[in-house]
Amino acid sequence: MQTTRSWDYLQLSPRFPNSLLRKSRMGSGAIIGVLDTGIWPESEVFCDEGLGPVPSRWKGICESGELFSPAKACSRKLIGARYFVKGLEAAYGHPLNNSEFQDYWSPRDRSGHGTHVSSVASGFFVPNVSYHGLAVGTVRGGAPHSRIAMYKVCWQVNGGVCADIDILKAIDQAIYDGVDVLSLSLGPSFPSYSDVDMRNGIAIGAFHAVAKGIVVVGAAGNSGPAAYSVSNIEPWLLTVAASSVDCSFLVAITLGNNWTTMGQGMFSGKLTKFHNLVYPEVSDLDDERACESLSLNDTWAAGNVVLCFASDDYNDDTHNTSSSVKKVGGLGLIVAKNPTKAVEPFINNFPCVQISLDIGMQILNYIRSTRNPQVKIGASTTRVGQPLSTTVAYFSSRGPNSVAPAILKPDIAAPGVAILAAVPPSDPKDRNSYAFISGTSMATPHVSAIVALLKTLHSHWSPAAIKSAIVTTAWSSDPYGAVIFAEGQPMMSARPFDFGGGIVNPNKAVDPGLVYDMGMADYIQYFCAKGYNNSAISGITKRSISCPKRRPSILDINVPSITIPSLTHPVSLTRTVTNVGAINSSYKAAIEAPPGITIAVKPRILKFNHKMKSISFTVTISSNHRVTTGYCFGSLTWLDGVHSVRIPVSVRTNI
Repeated sequence: MQTTRSWDYLQLSPRFPNSLLRKSRMGSGAIIGVLDTGIWPESEVFCDEGLGPVPSRWKGICESGELFSPAKACSRKLIGARYFVKGLEAAYGHPLNNSEFQDYWSPRDRSGHGTHVSSVASGFFVPNVSYHGLAVGTVRGGAPHSRIAMYKVCWQVNGGVCADIDILKAIDQAIYDGVDVLSLSLGPSFPSYSDVDMRNGIAIGAFHAVAKGIVVVGAAGNSGPAAYSVSNIEPWLLTVAASSVDCSFLVAITLGNNWTTMGQGMFSGKLTKFHNLVYPEVSDLDDERACESLSLNDTWAAGNVVLCFASDDYNDDTHNTSSSVKKVGGLGLIVAKNPTKAVEPFINNFPCVQISLDIGMQILNYIRSTRNPQVKIGASTTRVGQPLSTTVAYFSSRGPNSVAPAILKPDIAAPGVAILAAVPPSDPKDRNSYAFISGTSMATPHVSAIVALLKTLHSHWSPAAIKSAIVTTAWSSDPYGAVIFAEGQPMMSARPFDFGGGIVNPNKAVDPGLVYDMGMADYIQYFCAKGYNNSAISGITKRSISCPKRRPSILDINVPSITIPSLTHPVSLTRTVTNVGAINSSYKAAIEAPPGITIAVKPRILKFNHKMKSISFTVTISSNHRVTTGYCFGSLTWLDGVHSVRIPVSVRTNI
């Protein structure tokens, strides 16, 4: 939940007359349903200035509850608000009491998560917003004229939980109420249940929503960079990974020898004078002193700036470390770790700077070779609009899909690092508060907003068509044309298992040319290909299903990607594309084969006219490898001189 910058980075700005934002009238008429922790309705981002009457098709209500009066809270912007807790109470086996229930018995948000994601998706323009002077700009949602319906399903119990029964009930209600998009910044824990398991509330609820024409957008999860960690893996879901934007928070570090380097940090404090710089040296016989081992016993840090190295470069507890150093009288903290753009803000303005490991070693060498090492630390400054490399966040969950490896997940990436958006104020008397938050939870409402804009222009498109439009038009390099990297050990170029089709490109998605469409028959084909029995499939689809005796191939499911998890011999698969561009058009195949893989497409040219709107083609894939390999990656693109309809290809050879 953080950014005044992300929408401009995605080139979705009201300044551009031909942007999707202007064409869709900023999402006017679209209704975004959010399943989350509730909402803080008094925030200025939820004002209904300039909005017309509530869409007549809307059937939802605002439910009253603790500190939540529908007459005051709801408006032409927040048109629905409900809360669901009976499933959670049933799961615990007793009613929740106030001692364990640190929340509001109403749609009101306590944690801030739901307010933040709602603000990112649909918030109205609020100028001159910043976080302690950082990231100054206008906060706004991606579809600022859309409407919000909040379905509170997550509660502040045991650190935050959402019961599957409550999620199912909320989705069922949202379908009836009339939402256009469902935004789910939540997901099941790993390992996930199967697609037809009744304990898989998100999957089953989302399936029924998609069957009713509602696009369901879900978070990929924050368990990266481990493989097979992605959640919300069903083919009917649009699953979103988290990437960075061209905004950084730089801090100047100057050593006593006048050598200056740059780190990253979010604080407004600074050390303008030189101070002693120390490092927690230990004997060779002792365990190494990592950042997270610093505690209130380390009184030697008093009056000094401390350099430390994180033992787990991306999961170190920098907040607790800086708090410990500050409490013993330390003046500042420099944390050396592998670089990541998911920098956390430090509310107490204590100077805490993150640097890369190689710079950390240079500073350590200075300390060890200098009798009286000194350092001064500048204040954080915001750098915006520079062509900084875009990265997929370290925390963003990665593929392959653990339940159906032949279905690529995640589908797409969107800004989810250091996003500035609205949260509940610490003082209830205040109206506005804003915070930086990172996570795939923040990436999800970016895509939900874009879906709302697309639905405004293409109301007849199916959820699969909208998903295809987003995946096939994505940036495979960032908006500046630079390589997209995936944070990890080591950092490397991003691959489909990191970001699916790439970074979402909203202005291209409005006119994709061709789409890989799917309907109920395709999803039933998927269930049969997975080998689920007829009764299980009938249970989820609510219709009598009898799968063919010969199981269909999961490789033929018409998703906008090709993933072959075990290529033992040449295979052929089919895809079907539907023309949504000019009636008379011709597309030619362009193949970027993965290393050591041969791809043949038949036919190589697709010709559309008023009679021929959909065409199927065959892809034959074979391997030249003589050993079992890891995944190799390429792409298949259809070109007509105007459109570039690209899908990722992932192949693993198994001898």
